[in-house]
Amino acid sequence: MPYPDTLSPVPEAPKTDSRPALLDQIGATPLLPLRRIGAHLPDTVTLWAKAEHLNPGGSVKDRPARQMIEAGLASGAYQPHHTLIDATSGNTGIAYAMIAAALNRDVVLALPENASAERKAILRAYGAELILTDPMEGTDGAQAYVRREVEAHPDRYFYPDQYNNDANWQAHYTHTAREIIDQTDGAVTHFVAGLGTTGTFTGVSRRLKEHNASVTCVAMQPDTPLHGLEGLKHLPTAEVPGIYDDTLVDTHATCSTEDATAMTARLAQEEGLLVGPSAGANVTTALRIAETLDSGHVVTILCDTGTRYLSDD
Repeated sequence: MPYPDTLSPVPEAPKTDSRPALLDQIGATPLLPLRRIGAHLPDTVTLWAKAEHLNPGGSVKDRPARQMIEAGLASGAYQPHHTLIDATSGNTGIAYAMIAAALNRDVVLALPENASAERKAILRAYGAELILTDPMEGTDGAQAYVRREVEAHPDRYFYPDQYNNDANWQAHYTHTAREIIDQTDGAVTHFVAGLGTTGTFTGVSRRLKEHNASVTCVAMQPDTPLHGLEGLKHLPTAEVPGIYDDTLVDTHATCSTEDATAMTARLAQEEGLLVGPSAGANVTTALRIAETLDSGHVVTILCDTGTRYLSDD
């Protein structure tokens, strides 16, 4: 499939009076061709990036946050007196805080102390209370804190538990994957996603394989336990999320922080896309896959906006 001049976003449901209009602005992100970064590829190979940094909360995590909150509201698990609590590396927390503010609900978020200054500032701007946990324990330490707090005060909180909540991957199965299928006219051959909560990889891959069993799904993670790719997990040394389905993985891949950072700079300077390091890792991996192909359509995810990492330089 050649690159078209334009790609229209997939329509979302219309706004309703029964919930914040903000929720209907999540999703329907464009699928962008990376023409300059993929300029050396054969004409029969295309490289695409789903611009999830254009969601209202600035990341792909807007989708599962909305789905988990709406599932909690629908089931009655999330009541007006509850404070939403969860562990986060930052992006899901920002989405929680944004949506909870629109719902006039309180939020407590545990995240590693070394999360970027911008993420912490954004969370506080939305009114979230932050619990900063040991950076050496990563999000696993944040999860442990939240579990202890919920066990001690079960009636106080709504705990979505993004790492083990099926609504996380279902958001991507229902929406993200459908958009990718529609926007590629069903021609996607490869999908690349980094592993954090694993919701994006699991949900999109499951739906793509139902669409076409021959789609190759590539699971990427950092190449070492100590890395600078916020939001991604080195699964051999981390707590594996309960929603992760490794049977969907056709190819495992790793990416270094250095390669991801270099690609992040290229995306900004060559494609005009200011995104974060995890997006750089996704594109690095997707490009490596594309370079091995004689033909194919490789899709990956631009996870979040790069404005959250400017103080890292």
